[in-house]
Amino acid sequence: MVKKVAIPPTLSDKIDPYASFEALTGKKIGPNDLSESTSETFSEDYDYVMGSKTNNITTRHEPRPLDSELNIGAINPYALVEAMLGHRLDYGSTHVAKVISDVLQTDYDELFDMKNNSVLYAGLELNVKERRAEKLSRQDIKILPEQDLQTPDLSGIQKLSDLEHVGLRELGQTSVKTARIQNGKLHVVLDARSIAQTLSNRAVTRTINELAVPFRVEDERSFGVPPVCAWRNIDEVVFKNYRFKNAIQNLTSEFNHLGGQVNSTMSVFADYSPATTRYDGPVQGATSNSWLIAAIASVFWADPTVIHQVFRGDGPPYRKEEDNPQPFRHDVELHDKGGRNNAATRVLKVAYEVPINKTMNEPVYCRSSGGTDYWPALYEKAFAMWFTAKDPYWGRPDRPDITQTAHGDPIKAMAQIDGREPQYFFTKNHDDLIGLVRQSSVNFRTKSPMCAFTHASGYLFRGANLVANHAYSILGWSNIGNRQYIIIRNPWGVTEPRGLTSYPGVLDRVEPSFWPPASLLDSGGVMAVEAPYFREYFACIGRTQ
Repeated sequence: MVKKVAIPPTLSDKIDPYASFEALTGKKIGPNDLSESTSETFSEDYDYVMGSKTNNITTRHEPRPLDSELNIGAINPYALVEAMLGHRLDYGSTHVAKVISDVLQTDYDELFDMKNNSVLYAGLELNVKERRAEKLSRQDIKILPEQDLQTPDLSGIQKLSDLEHVGLRELGQTSVKTARIQNGKLHVVLDARSIAQTLSNRAVTRTINELAVPFRVEDERSFGVPPVCAWRNIDEVVFKNYRFKNAIQNLTSEFNHLGGQVNSTMSVFADYSPATTRYDGPVQGATSNSWLIAAIASVFWADPTVIHQVFRGDGPPYRKEEDNPQPFRHDVELHDKGGRNNAATRVLKVAYEVPINKTMNEPVYCRSSGGTDYWPALYEKAFAMWFTAKDPYWGRPDRPDITQTAHGDPIKAMAQIDGREPQYFFTKNHDDLIGLVRQSSVNFRTKSPMCAFTHASGYLFRGANLVANHAYSILGWSNIGNRQYIIIRNPWGVTEPRGLTSYPGVLDRVEPSFWPPASLLDSGGVMAVEAPYFREYFACIGRTQ
C-alpha cells in the first residue's frame, strides 16, 4: 500500500496575482491587459532576469561628476504657456506648436537646443567646448519690460536698404535662417534680433521670472507662489477634478446609450477619464526641474512601494484637536548624498497645500498625468522643503519656492529618494548600453531605477520629444526582429503630434504589442530609442543599486 503524502499548496495557489499587483501599485489590472499575441511575440526573450544572459557586458560605473558639471533641466513649455495663458493646451493638435512659439516668442525648432539661447534654459548658458550647461547668476538675468518686446514698424519698407533706417545694419553680414524661391519671389528669413528684443536664456519677462526661474526677489519669494496662484489643499483640487471628469465621462456614456452622436469637441476630455489600470505618473510643471521629476517617476516605476506607501491619502485633510486643528501631513524620507540640492537625511512632514493656478484650478508645478492623484506634487514639495530649509529668506519652510529645484542631477536624485547609491555610465565610454538596461530589468521592465540625460546641444534637437539638456526616465527595453530599443519617458508627459517633428531611430508611439508594460502606464511622453542612436541623443545613463 502506497502512503499518500499531502502536498502543500504552492505560493501561486494562495496568492491572486491581480490582487497582489493592485495591492502594490494601487491600480487595477485585468487578465486581458496583456494580450495573447503580445505574449507570443515576446515568448523567446520574456524571461530575462536581472544578471542572466548579460554577464558579458561591462557594467563598471564611473566616478560621480562634479555638481558644477550637471545642471540638467529644461522648462516644460506646455506647462509654462498654460500657466501664462490660464488655459489648457490641446496636446494632440499640430497647432499647439504655433501657440507655444508665439507666446514664447521663439521659433518652435529653436526652443529645444541650448545653442539657440532658448528661454527654456533661462538661468543656464551653453559651454560649447565641454558641451554642457553652466549656471548663470542673478546678475546675468535681465527682466524685460513689456515695451522692450515691441517690434518696429516695417510697413514702409520698400527696398532692402530701407531696413537700415529701422536699425538692421550690415545686411551683407546678417544671418539667413531660410531662403526659397516661389513663383519668382525670393522668401528670406533674416535674424533681426538687433532690432527686435526677444525672450532668451538671459532675458525674460517678470511673469516668466516668477513662474520658472530661481531668481525671484526677496519679497516675491516670501509668498512662494507666482502670480495668479495660491497655496491650496491639493486633496480638494484633485477631488473636484475627479468628480468633474467622472461627470463628463458619464454624460458621454449616457449620450451614446441614447443613440446620439458625440460632438467632436468632446474629444478634449478623452484623456480625462480616471485612470484605473495605469500608473498616474508625475508630470513636470512650469520650471526647469526635469532632473527631479524624471527621478521620481523612475523610482516609482521600478519600485512603487518606495513612494506609494508614504502617500496613501487615508487621513482627513485636517486633524481635529479641540480649538487648534492641525493640517494632516505625510512622512517623506530623503537621503543625504552630498553636493548641491542636498541636505542631511531626515523625514519631512509634508502638508497638502501646494501652488495652484487659480484660473485652471490645477497645480502650476508637478502634477499627476491623470489629474486624479496628488503624491507627485507633494513629493516635489518635500524635496524643495528639504534642501531649502536653511535658506535665510524663508519664514514659512512648509511653503517652499519650487523654482529653487531648477537644474540638478537626476541620477543622484534617485539615490536621494530610495537611499541607494548612484551609478553613472557616460555613453561615450560604453558600447553596450542596451545590455546595461537589460541587466537592470525583469520582463522588459526596469527593476532598478534608471534615468538618462541628453547632450546640452546637437543638430537633432528640434522638437519637444527629444530635448537638449533634459532628463528622461528609463522604463525598460524591447526587442523587435533584429532591432533593440530603450524605452524612455519624457517627464513633460507629452508626445508631439505626429508629423510635427521626426527623429532618426526614435518611435514616438509605444504600443503593448511592441512593449508589453506599455499597457500599465499613460502613453504621454513614452518613446522608444533604437540602441545605436541612443548615444547620439544621450550623454549619460544612470541607476541606483
